[in-house]
Amino acid sequence: MDQRNPMEPDQLDALSRVFSEQLQACLEECARGRRGLFSDLELTGDDERERAWPEAARLRELALGMQHVFAQQEQRNALCDEFLDLCSMHGESHPGEQRLARMFLARIERGQVGTPTEEPRKPW
Repeated sequence: MDQRNPMEPDQLDALSRVFSEQLQACLEECARGRRGLFSDLELTGDDERERAWPEAARLRELALGMQHVFAQQEQRNALCDEFLDLCSMHGESHPGEQRLARMFLARIERGQVGTPTEEPRKPW
């Protein structure tokens, strides 16, 4: 995107709405047990919940692109940023996608997206 031709605020708002709607739908499906929203791991299997999830892959790509567009406009989208943060979580202490989706949906419903998820730790 050319810096001399910034996006209009209405375009950023429309982009944010589309992302939010797609994220909400994918989070609800993930909360019901479908895997692959927060990870690019290719799943295969006979069960619907074990197959690759192209919509989730497109959502992650949209989030990365959106984060770039917002950064060029010197803005941020908290929903997008938090989603990408959750996508970067890996390891044994990871709570699992279904639980992550439920927790993220609850944070969205409470209007807590963009606020710290943990209390600040005291330095002592």
